[in-house]
This record gives sequence, C-alpha cells and structure tokens, in this order.
Amino acid sequence: MKPSGPLFTLLAGLLLGIFMLSLNATTGTKAKSSYDGATATPTAPASTPATSTTPSAAPSPTPTPAPEAEYAGRTADGTAAVSVSVRGGKAIGYLCDGRSQESWLKGDVKDDGSMRLTGENGTVLDGVLRAGKIDGTVEIRDRTWKFTAAEAVRPSGLYRATAEVRGAKLDGGWIVLPDGRQVGILKRDGKPAAAPRINPASGAVTVNGTLLTARPVVP
Repeated sequence: MKPSGPLFTLLAGLLLGIFMLSLNATTGTKAKSSYDGATATPTAPASTPATSTTPSAAPSPTPTPAPEAEYAGRTADGTAAVSVSVRGGKAIGYLCDGRSQESWLKGDVKDDGSMRLTGENGTVLDGVLRAGKIDGTVEIRDRTWKFTAAEAVRPSGLYRATAEVRGAKLDGGWIVLPDGRQVGILKRDGKPAAAPRINPASGAVTVNGTLLTARPVVP
C-alpha cells in the first residue's frame, strides 16, 4: 500500500497543474478577446449649417431724376407753342400763341417723368417726360391744347425779359423753336401784343427804341 501513496500524490499534483494551466489560458484568452474586440464609439460628423436656398430680394432700383434740359414744340392744332425748362426736379413752362394768349406755369417733375405745372387763373399743364420729349396738355380757362415738346439745344428754348421803359412796365416771353422760328408776347402795362424778335445768340431785343436782354428761363 505504501507505493500507491506517492503515485496518488503525483497524479493529484499533475491534475492540479493541468487545471491551473487550463484556467490561466482561458482567462488570458478572454481578457485578450475582450480587449481586441473593443471598438471605439464612432464620432458623429460635425453638422454643417443648412444653406438657405431662398433667393434674396433684388435691390430696389434707384430713382432717376428727370434730365436737365429745355423742351420746345407746338400744340397739336398748330395755333400755339409750348416750352418747358427742367432743372433739379423742378420745371417752368410757357404757352404762347404769339398774339394775345399766354401763360407761365411751374411745378415739380416726378422721378417717373410726370409733371403737373400750375399758373394763374387755374391754368394747368399735365405732361410726361419720356424718350427726350414731353407729351401733354395745357388747360387755360375752358380751352385745352395738346402738345409735344422735344428736347431743344440752346439757343432754342424759353426766354423772358422784364423792364420799365419810359414809364411803361414791360414783360416779354419768347419760345425759340428748334427750327429757328420764334413765338412770343410782349405785355405793355399788362396789354399783350406780338413780341419783336430777339437775337437768340445774345437775347438782345429792342423795345420802343430801348435795347433789352431776354434771358434764358430756368427753374
């Protein structure tokens, strides 16, 4: 019986050693598997701000003021002439038939070229400035004239002279048309009559033997 005791002890130790080796191997494998299999949590990509696709409103067009110029022409029936001088959004107009009918008018010119000029006794000029000309009407009392006044280059345009000569008050208005013709009225103490011709280059005009100067009219 004694020889079996050491053998039993040897077998028991061998089994214990095999068990321990198996346990260590299993534990090491698990630990390694756990480490190797670990995956990093994916980082979400940074969000990109959404770009608006709504088109921006177009800027409002800058209003264009009426060009500074002189305009002159005749009424549709050919019985009178009309001239308008435009400066800085303001206008002065004049209708004259060269005999007894005349009217001075003034007012504003809007950015769209429309204008409404007014004068004495309810006189009204309504017109539209477009494409280098003014089309409109002039109302004096119970009469209405249609007219077209094209852009004119000096010496064409509107002229006026006021003075006192030999005790008489003189007030003259002239329209020099693009073709060189003149239409004007000279009032002596308020009484109208056909005006003498002026020199368009200088504005010189002789009235009752006295030399006067008719000057361009601007607002």
